[in-house]
Amino acid sequence: MPRPDDEQLITRFSDAIWLEDGLGEKTRQAYASDLFRLADWLQAQPGSPALRDARRTDLLAWMSRGLADGLKTSTAARRLSGIRRFYRFLLREGLIAEDPTLRIDSPRLPRRLPDTLTEDDVDALLTEPDPQEPIELRDRAMLEILYGCGLRVSELTGLTVDQVNLRQGVVRISGKGGKERLVPLGEEAVDWLVRYMKEARNELLKGKSSNALFPGNRATAMTRQTFWHRIKHYSIRAGIHKPISPHTLRHAFATHLLNHGADLRVVQMLLGHSDLSTTQIYTHVARQRLQDLHQAHHPRG
Repeated sequence: MPRPDDEQLITRFSDAIWLEDGLGEKTRQAYASDLFRLADWLQAQPGSPALRDARRTDLLAWMSRGLADGLKTSTAARRLSGIRRFYRFLLREGLIAEDPTLRIDSPRLPRRLPDTLTEDDVDALLTEPDPQEPIELRDRAMLEILYGCGLRVSELTGLTVDQVNLRQGVVRISGKGGKERLVPLGEEAVDWLVRYMKEARNELLKGKSSNALFPGNRATAMTRQTFWHRIKHYSIRAGIHKPISPHTLRHAFATHLLNHGADLRVVQMLLGHSDLSTTQIYTHVARQRLQDLHQAHHPRG
């Protein structure tokens, strides 16, 4: 068990990043868990230093120990990110005189390009649901909004009726950390949403009252897992032989925008990324697409 002083500092830090940075609950929990692990490890070292007394060498030793024990590089990078935030917080609060993480480099992560779909793939997927069936009309509207707005699946399935303004053609999204953003729907998404609201939603509700825009079987919001299965179902019917998930359409949204000349910062705002570096991964996808087209069509490609 960590000493009481360490536990109090971790709690203060966790509260601060929630209030000041608006970080999501899962991120807060992950950072706190890593700090408790670090505190326990420090207690077992010679001299049993407290968290506020840890030196750069202590932190390097703890990180090295984790990697030697088989810790994934991505997990080690997340640990270091949380620790950096923690010691910057202590420095800002005047609880330490020097940040011990200043000269600690992040583990080098392999660059993994997100899976994406071609525009033909997206067309095949979006046109697969049968709009004569109420459930499939609902799914068509959901797919159009998912691709047209680049939403996270939790943002899509959690949509309520009052978040959508059809007259202005925008949807108000409450994203990670409670941050809100307005995203344009686009004409296609608006058309399918209007048709779904007129022809299918009441039938799916079966007389029940619900504020969920896309209700499931019990007139409550659809779960992420259910929608994932719906997308898999349509991808198989459409003959798309690629790994596909709701997030794949979010990737396609960003990549296709950049392929057609959209500004990176606009894409960042639409996706709800707090850091531009998170959005920059899509520039590599778009660049690869341009290289492939050059090689395929240029006489000296």
